[in-house]
Amino acid sequence: MSKKSSKKGLIIAVIVAGVGVIGGLLMLPKLKVYWAGMTVSVNQESRPFLIKDSISPEALAESLKNQSFIDNTEDFLRVARYKRLTKSRIAIGMYEIDPRTSYRTLLNGFTLNSAGNGNAEVEVTVTFNNCKTLQEMAGKVSKSLRLDSSALMNHLLDGNTLRQFSFTPEQLPALFIPNTYRLFYDTDEKAFTKFMAKEFHLFWNEPRTAKMKSIGLNAPSEVATLASIVYAEQSRNADEWPIIAGLYLNRIRQGMKLQSDPTFKFCWGNQLDGVQRLLAVHRNIVCSYNTYQIKGLPPGPINLPNKKVLEAVLNAPNVDFLYMCAKPDYSGRHNFAVTGAEHMKNAKIFQDWLSKEQQKKQH
Repeated sequence: MSKKSSKKGLIIAVIVAGVGVIGGLLMLPKLKVYWAGMTVSVNQESRPFLIKDSISPEALAESLKNQSFIDNTEDFLRVARYKRLTKSRIAIGMYEIDPRTSYRTLLNGFTLNSAGNGNAEVEVTVTFNNCKTLQEMAGKVSKSLRLDSSALMNHLLDGNTLRQFSFTPEQLPALFIPNTYRLFYDTDEKAFTKFMAKEFHLFWNEPRTAKMKSIGLNAPSEVATLASIVYAEQSRNADEWPIIAGLYLNRIRQGMKLQSDPTFKFCWGNQLDGVQRLLAVHRNIVCSYNTYQIKGLPPGPINLPNKKVLEAVLNAPNVDFLYMCAKPDYSGRHNFAVTGAEHMKNAKIFQDWLSKEQQKKQH
């Protein structure tokens, strides 16, 4: 080989080596990002992780580290910077992080998508049972969702909302049928109300609407109102729900006052909670919900009845009963009667028993 060829080969080798070095230097950041993205979470089991508010990548990394999901914030942020993940692109919500989840997968999951949710965001459980008022319902919902209970109430009682769903403020509790629902954590008051309206219409299908009319009621809110009274009278023994519903339907058909104690108790708010012996002074309260004073159903539900109570009303059997009185024991059950005389007998037995029980407690 000539000196000229040898020199030429050396130059080429140097150039190739230089290109390789430069290429390596250029690729190094990407390689670092690649390996950083392959770093995995350190949690040993699947655990929930909540992003409650808008958060920066730095604060997100710190939160994940503090909760023992990651142990290398530098690698996490290296991948976040490469993905150009900013505060506005991190989605608020609930996430379920599996063991050994790569940082790249984590960050992709936290990224806001076109639907307004995180790519890996999961729904949360929302349950509201045994609520007496919309305010109680709003309070329970606000513990599961990001919405504020006051904002929810303001939205519900807004005139536009009431007109949209064709409810009066008193009838509005009928829209909210207690159950266990799945919603995204960042659901706001408008989206929550819209979701519940959808569930309401799914429940009130044609067969149920036909049953409603067959028992002489004119609107779902009337069924919910009667169901709320039934549940207030009997919250322990579901087998009595259809009987109590049939009893009250008889009173409505005969033009009798319902004379349901829970309705006038509702007028007193929480003041009569725990009071066993209800007196005339309690029943004489002037209130549109007091069925000792008004005929027919009160203007709206006195609690939020669940689907099973609503079904009990819709499928109420034909019974002859017009009266009911608590049994003289602690079963929570009732003695039912057809005549006033029979009812008065049952009432005296119960009052005598109650007096004896109270005397026992005093001694």
